[in-house]
Amino acid sequence: MKIKDILSPDAIICNSSATSKKQLLEDLSRLAAEKTGVDGHAVLDALVERERLGTTGVGRGIALPHTRLPGLDKIFCAFIKTTPVDFESIDGKLVDLAFMLLVPEEAGADHLKALARLSRLLRDEAVADALRQAKTVNDIYALINQNDQDEI
Repeated sequence: MKIKDILSPDAIICNSSATSKKQLLEDLSRLAAEKTGVDGHAVLDALVERERLGTTGVGRGIALPHTRLPGLDKIFCAFIKTTPVDFESIDGKLVDLAFMLLVPEEAGADHLKALARLSRLLRDEAVADALRQAKTVNDIYALINQNDQDEI
C-alpha cells in the first residue's frame, strides 16, 4: 500500500486559516465527513478523545492526529497545511503540517504501518520544507507521491 492508496487530492486542505488545535481538528473532521459519509461530530469527538491520551503533535511543526472510528470501512487519510497553531506538541513548536488518519475499528497492523510511513515521510526535513512552500493541492499531492517510494 502506498500513501496515494489512502490519500487523494480532494482530501488535502492547502491553506487553512485555523487559529487553534480545535479548529484544525474541526476542519479535518468536516473534510472526513464530506469524503467518507461518517458523522463529522463523531470524527471530532474521537480525535479529541485521542488527544486527551497524549498529543499527536510529534514535533518540528508536524502533527499526526489519528483514531479508530466505528462505521468506517477503510483507512482514510487527509492532509492539512495551515497557519501555525498551538497543538501542545512534544517540542512546544507550533504545528503547520498535519496528516489525519482514520481507521476502521477492526483495522490491524495497517493502521500502524500507515502511521509509520506518514511519520517517515515528514521526518525528512526537505520534504516537510517543500510541503510548507507548496502553493497548491496538486503541488502537495505530487510532493507526497514523489517521496513515497516505499510500501507502507
